[in-house]
Amino acid sequence: MATLHYKSLFISDTHLGLRASRTEYLLDFLKHTDSDNLYLVGDVIDFWKMRSGWYWPAINNEIIQQIIAKAKRGTRVVYVPGNHDELLRDYLNFHLSGIEIRKEVIHTTEDNRRFLILHGDEFDGVVLNNKWLAHLGSDAYDLLLWLNRWFNVARRRLGFGYWSLSAYLKNQVKEAVKYISNFEQAVIHTVHERNLDGVICGHIHHAVISDIAGLTYANCGDCVESCTALAEEPDGSLKLIRWVDESMNLLDEKEKTHAHSNSDGRVVSTN
Repeated sequence: MATLHYKSLFISDTHLGLRASRTEYLLDFLKHTDSDNLYLVGDVIDFWKMRSGWYWPAINNEIIQQIIAKAKRGTRVVYVPGNHDELLRDYLNFHLSGIEIRKEVIHTTEDNRRFLILHGDEFDGVVLNNKWLAHLGSDAYDLLLWLNRWFNVARRRLGFGYWSLSAYLKNQVKEAVKYISNFEQAVIHTVHERNLDGVICGHIHHAVISDIAGLTYANCGDCVESCTALAEEPDGSLKLIRWVDESMNLLDEKEKTHAHSNSDGRVVSTN
């Protein structure tokens, strides 16, 4: 499969240690993308979940090794911890295996826009003021993910593709929509106060790039439900990557290339 090259990549909420994490897509993403900068925008490792039961399959080690290998090859890798991996906030400004650990970062794109990069739990009143409620909500979310998993097992057996039940419910439930809107407004308010051009964050598992009051709000999404990431193109523009779709497109291109190759391995022009 071909490698996609970007100026910068941003991923968040992979929740390694959570059984529902779609690690096979994350590993595939890391293997088939390359960038000058790689930002890990929080909740990469789910220490909350591992406190209640250790789950660390071999593929998680492969993912960590892929990230470290990128750092060794010259990619600038910055880890901005979130609330689920807040233990790493004790090591701010440290370098571990070539990976910088930072509370937040200001990233300047190729078109000279300045973006605040942070996880986003700082703007979540539930996380800040009612930690026990945040943990309860996390457990309820895990249950929803379990239901989502078996729902999609049934869909596959019927010949249908992946569909996120939990993402659908988020978009339909009025209070969830209100929560997302309030979160976005709070983040953008801070960006405006700091005289920046936009923000790149995670936390709420809702991938989007949007304009709010003339500023850019970009959320990486997650690798539990949607398998999404953000990318900065060579011209500085931002792109939302849905890896389930991107990986299939790359596989389709590879199959087409093989289909147009002659017997001695040369590619036959289709012009």
